[in-house]
Amino acid sequence: MKKILLLAIAAALVAVFAFDLQNLLTLDSLKNSLDDFRRFQAQSPFWVSGIYFAIYVVVTAFSIPGAAVMTLAGGALFGLWQGLLLVSFASTLGATLAFLGARYFLRDAVQAKFGGRLNAINAGVEKEGAFYLFTLRLVPVFPFFLINLLMGLTRMKAWTFFWVSQLGMFAGTVVYVNAGTELAKITSLAGILSPGLIASFVVLGFFPLVAKKIIDRIQARRVYARWAKPARFDRNLIVIGGGAAGLVSAYIAAAVKAKVTLIEAHKMGGDCLNYGCVPSKALIKSAKLAHQMSLADRYGLQAATPRFSFKTVMQRVQDVIRAIEPHDSIERYTGLGVEVLQGHATLVDPWTVEVRHTGGGTSRLTARSIVIAAGAQPFIPPLPGIQDAGVLTSDTLWEALAQRDEAPKRLVVLGGGPIGCELAQAFARLGSQVVQVEMASRILVREDDDVAALALQSLQADGVQVLTSHKALRFECTNQHKVLVAEHAGGEVRIPFDDVICAVGRSARLTGYGLEGLGIETQRTVVTNEYLETLYPNIFAAGDVAGPYQFTHTAAHQAWYAAVNALFGQFKKFKVDYSVIPWATFIDPEVARVGLNEQDAKAQGVAYEVTRYGIDDLDRAIADSDAHGFVKVLTVPGKDKILGVTIVGVHAGDLLAEFVLAMKHGLGLNKILGTIHTYPTLSEANKYAAGEWKRAHAPQRVLAWLARYHTWRRG
Repeated sequence: MKKILLLAIAAALVAVFAFDLQNLLTLDSLKNSLDDFRRFQAQSPFWVSGIYFAIYVVVTAFSIPGAAVMTLAGGALFGLWQGLLLVSFASTLGATLAFLGARYFLRDAVQAKFGGRLNAINAGVEKEGAFYLFTLRLVPVFPFFLINLLMGLTRMKAWTFFWVSQLGMFAGTVVYVNAGTELAKITSLAGILSPGLIASFVVLGFFPLVAKKIIDRIQARRVYARWAKPARFDRNLIVIGGGAAGLVSAYIAAAVKAKVTLIEAHKMGGDCLNYGCVPSKALIKSAKLAHQMSLADRYGLQAATPRFSFKTVMQRVQDVIRAIEPHDSIERYTGLGVEVLQGHATLVDPWTVEVRHTGGGTSRLTARSIVIAAGAQPFIPPLPGIQDAGVLTSDTLWEALAQRDEAPKRLVVLGGGPIGCELAQAFARLGSQVVQVEMASRILVREDDDVAALALQSLQADGVQVLTSHKALRFECTNQHKVLVAEHAGGEVRIPFDDVICAVGRSARLTGYGLEGLGIETQRTVVTNEYLETLYPNIFAAGDVAGPYQFTHTAAHQAWYAAVNALFGQFKKFKVDYSVIPWATFIDPEVARVGLNEQDAKAQGVAYEVTRYGIDDLDRAIADSDAHGFVKVLTVPGKDKILGVTIVGVHAGDLLAEFVLAMKHGLGLNKILGTIHTYPTLSEANKYAAGEWKRAHAPQRVLAWLARYHTWRRG
């Protein structure tokens, strides 16, 4: 059907230009034929109106040059009011037909090919598409036929397009129809839109922007209506939470000389320093060294069973935390100009925070803006018996196991995500019998199949029993025995254990500090807009509590936007940029990724090519006996533009930084290939991956001619 319609449209357009029909839609032709049209109109006014309306719709629908002349004809033939009525509806109907034509013939193909990159546009059109369409319609500088076609490629509703176009084009239609009533005085179309009139339209185009600001102000007044705004403020900014997002927000505010107060209820540095990134990586390092000792024969040394006190290992973890603590300490931030208060913060109104101080007493502080950086906590599923099992989490295990001389003998790890995999491997290397239970069909479900398979192989090689497709049902605990009961293949599996670590995810901290009283919307996180504003434009959220990522580096990234928008948003606000987000899972070998992987690209309908370089071929990796893993790069088909990179191997998280930089600044694989990398280093893997891409895209025809040239040169 599409082919038939396309052929019909093509035939009609060919006919228009073959018979010079477009010349009928010129100003001179209109002036010469006007008397004939008027005589015909006097004989059959109804038919003339109908034919005129139909022709106008066709001209607009097929984007045939001449709509301006047709509009002038409307004024000349029918006068201002009747001409305005006919032109207004005919132009909108024709534009809508062009819109629907683009949608029918092109939208599916465009969305399928560029779906991932159009997500932001689709979201913007869904949210404020009518507003921007109205703005464009007010300014005749923008070609209307182009607007019709481009809007047809989006997901805007046809009815929305129709009525917004009807309103938006009305002002320009009035100008042209009115000019048509004085057709004899017009010498050129350019004369209609004088520089002054164009300037007026441009000013008119700014009207919706100004109107939006006014509407935003009215909406803000409505949001704040039930609160009494302080006449003056104690501070410029209050930050709730002393984790990564809170610390960076406070630091930025102090750096620009704002008066800022940071409130932390527990430990400075938040989850990352005290329970997450830092202690887990310290434990992983000890476990890796123990593993290397047992495999010392790989390096020409005598293998040995590592002898250690688990209590000493856990003490080292605490020593590492204490060594890093000064970076996030009260003293440091006080020295930077931040007022740091220890206590529990509660939002009283949009500008006031009540603090229950750790040392006793309460106080109330006011600020123009507030940043919520309350973080997240481990999620514990409501399984029967889980509390009796003495379940540990990534937060509680460090203190609970600190005084043990030996690692847990039989350990169950619930969860096959990054945290679960890291802890399972580390404890297995330190002597625990680890059973890892994952409900999904594989571990690391956000990574590609080949990545998950390599991670599984590594965990199993270290003695971890990985049970995928096992759904935890309940815990059965007595004084002598602890058992996890899981469902698998329609039956029940009983897994005995001594300790259990729950690592099935983390949930944002959404209660206990006043969000409910202010009516701030929460779902899985605090709901914010693209500027990190909550329901109240002066209250922002950043970090794990805001999502969508729960990484320390994204928390710090968001904190910049939250702080800058909070302090300077009245002048300029910045939308958070999530275009290049790296992350890593610190198992051995490490898994690091930025941008799209294959399963994401397929899910989003993004076309891609894959280039893969095996690290088993890398000189430095061979010398280090770490020759395993790969670099996998996704690029735009036929181009060196990087869509995403996954690296599996030793120090993959460090190696990824080069690709993060390249993607952030639009550098392709050719630039990486042309960069000198020190030999022998692991970073050469990135260059060799770029070389694999270059080899696959070598110009074979040119090379064939070069071979002939060199043969000729040899005589």
